[in-house]
Amino acid sequence: MNSSRSVSIPGTSLLIVLAILLLMLITVFKPFVIVNAGERGVLMQFGKVQEQVLGEGLHPIVPVVTTVKTLSVRVQKHQFPTQAASKDLQDVFADVALNWHIKPDQANTVFQQIGDELQVVQRVINPAVEEVLKAVMARYTAEEIITKRGEVKAGVDETLTQRLANYQLAVDDISLVNVHFSQRFSEAVEAKQIAEQDAKRAEFISQKAAVEAQAEINRARGQAESQRLVRETLTPELLQKLAIEKWDGKFPTVLGGNGALPLINLDGMPKLGQK
Repeated sequence: MNSSRSVSIPGTSLLIVLAILLLMLITVFKPFVIVNAGERGVLMQFGKVQEQVLGEGLHPIVPVVTTVKTLSVRVQKHQFPTQAASKDLQDVFADVALNWHIKPDQANTVFQQIGDELQVVQRVINPAVEEVLKAVMARYTAEEIITKRGEVKAGVDETLTQRLANYQLAVDDISLVNVHFSQRFSEAVEAKQIAEQDAKRAEFISQKAAVEAQAEINRARGQAESQRLVRETLTPELLQKLAIEKWDGKFPTVLGGNGALPLINLDGMPKLGQK
């Protein structure tokens, strides 16, 4: 009874030791790798990049022989200030906000040729954005950069997309934020706008005065024509007839200088009953 118990205890201890050693081996040598969501695994054998790209999930590997470098293939945002020159040699300042990502099926090529995400930004994206922005800005004058901002952005987007595609990088979106010029140029633009507004205001006032003057001339011509027509149509007979029609039948009560009533010539007046 006692001997059987003494035999079983060492056996149990041995299993525990083996389990501990196995866990230690798994921890140290890692015979598997986990690729998280939004990542791809670059498989390497003795440091040499393999063609196979590991997707998300659990993957068995050969310890020591095989290693895996994970790269993010999610959309990443990178923003930095840039400076360029316009076609008319004005300094242009802008903050460029770029959304980009590594092409998932080309993660091994990106890591082999460039490196990880930080190295991609430093070695490829920064110089590419700066060079593309300078090339595109040089096609437009400072005024056109403001008035044709959508066209400028489209040019930068198209050129940068083609440039980064050579490095297996995709452009999701690019924004030109806070585009501005030198203080001296901004003041010149403001002065020009003020002068144009003043000129337009003066032109409007001049046009308004011309219209009002023409209206006065037209009214004067109308009044003169009306008076001419009245003069042509008024005859002594018509004036006398209008006076009779407006007479109320009463003679004036004002006495003459010698006290006599004023005489009224009735010879030219139509007789009663006559029209």
